[in-house]
Amino acid sequence: MAANRSTTSDRRAKIEELRRAEQARERRNRLLTIGLSTVVVLSLVGFGGWVITKENKEQEQTEAAAKAPIKGEKDWDAKKLGRNHVTTPVKYDMKPPVGGDHNPVWQNCNGDVYDKPVNDTNAVHSLEHGAVWVTYNKKAAPGDVEKLSAKVKKTPYSLMSPVDDQSGAIMLSAWGKQVTVDGAGDPRVDAFFTKYVNGPQTPEPGAACTGGVGADGQGGAGMGQ
Repeated sequence: MAANRSTTSDRRAKIEELRRAEQARERRNRLLTIGLSTVVVLSLVGFGGWVITKENKEQEQTEAAAKAPIKGEKDWDAKKLGRNHVTTPVKYDMKPPVGGDHNPVWQNCNGDVYDKPVNDTNAVHSLEHGAVWVTYNKKAAPGDVEKLSAKVKKTPYSLMSPVDDQSGAIMLSAWGKQVTVDGAGDPRVDAFFTKYVNGPQTPEPGAACTGGVGADGQGGAGMGQ
């Protein structure tokens, strides 16, 4: 009889011990879950803060670049540049031209890259709409031409074409603005794009860069605008 009571007591003690062990394990698991959740939340908060800080810094850099002067840039008084629509050739005071009277139809400038010269009077109309025009001659390194082509192709309100008789190997033009750069890696390339792609110098900001003259010299659905 005493042996039975001892066995029962031992069994209860064992069960109690197992129950306490299970409760302790559950507490550890809860604490581990809470700890991991806290780490994840803090990580997300920290990452979110880093992203916001990074975006703010990039925005500040973009704004600073848009305000900073560009070394070697040439300027023309936008108010003195003609804006009449003409269908006859125009003699410009600079090469490539940065403004003046121009063809009623613009050159397509939605990231368009031309491997042959385009008509100056059509390209000037593109500048009036806010485009940056990248031009190059035979002195430009093929690698630079390739890199600039890639940049233009992903940038609305830009176009690129060869101009064999320009003074610099690589030149960037906007309405009333122009700069000669040393190559595709010249920091002034990004600065010029940042500042002048549909920038404050634009007489007609937001006007179309499609529906004009294409690489085949055809088009012009937006004539007269």
